[in-house]
Amino acid sequence: MKKNKLLWQIPFLLILILGTIWIINSQRNTPYQHNEGFIFGTVYHITYQYDDDLNNEIVQTLHDVDESLSPFNKTSIISKVNRNENVSTNKMFDDVFLLAQKISDNTDGCFDITVAPLVNAWGFGFKNGKTPSKQQVDSLRSLVGFNKVKLQNHKVIKADSRIMLDCSAIAKGYGSDMVARMLERKGIQNYMIEIGGEVVTHGISEKRVPWKIGVTKPSDDSLNTSQELQTVLNITDKAMATSGNYRNFYYKGGKKYAHTIDPQTGYPVQHSLLSATVLTKSCATADAYATAFMVMGIEKAKAILSKHPELMAYFIYSDNRGELKVWFSPSLKDKILK
Repeated sequence: MKKNKLLWQIPFLLILILGTIWIINSQRNTPYQHNEGFIFGTVYHITYQYDDDLNNEIVQTLHDVDESLSPFNKTSIISKVNRNENVSTNKMFDDVFLLAQKISDNTDGCFDITVAPLVNAWGFGFKNGKTPSKQQVDSLRSLVGFNKVKLQNHKVIKADSRIMLDCSAIAKGYGSDMVARMLERKGIQNYMIEIGGEVVTHGISEKRVPWKIGVTKPSDDSLNTSQELQTVLNITDKAMATSGNYRNFYYKGGKKYAHTIDPQTGYPVQHSLLSATVLTKSCATADAYATAFMVMGIEKAKAILSKHPELMAYFIYSDNRGELKVWFSPSLKDKILK
């Protein structure tokens, strides 16, 4: 009886084995597509394993994010909110607003999308290059704070009509997440999405190995021409975002101003942390926390990390002698390849 049962099982086992071999061979023979373009004021590079080129769908996905969250797109929802027009928000806007609110709470306000008036005053929103006076900074600080704005029935309710939103520190990460979701709806398992340094990966690369992403060494390189790497990370099945003041700055009156504005002081941050790289499941989350860590500095960032084991971080900072040093989450150790 047992022998007959075993004989019946053999064909099924053979079918299972042959099916597995067929799937593996099919995956190996499926080509990797490469798309690149320009969005959110930066360049995107997307690689994925699929029979067809999906660039049109990628562009449409990124266009939808742009139409929701770009302050430089005059027709976007966020631009209309900032102009106090009667506009209803959509799911993309709501998702980002609520996530930003959560991360603002988790970081004691170090991440705050209501910082837009201060960002604009310091010359990064509209590139006006004018150094604001203390009186102006103090005045604008009264417009900053998540407690002054809320989302209700797809409407943004402001405590003051002069309040403006800026999602630049979360939108690129969110855009990467949205492209990843679109690819996964197509059944794609192997992909790498990079939008202006914000990355989402899954599966394996064309070389049949885990995805490897470099972290650039900080340098005074506002033109983004230096590509010397500080380290290389294995970030398969993770999202990664980096925020740093070493490239985004300008000089005014002989003084160097960083692009990251502290929502609480109203001034550009001044501390030893040069670059914050965050890894987690969501690129929008990584993007926002990387910015928050640049605002709060390395010691406060470590305290936040101790409360959030889902986050991993790699920090590059300058010591007392001006030399580059690194610190990283213990859980990141096995992902550092160089």
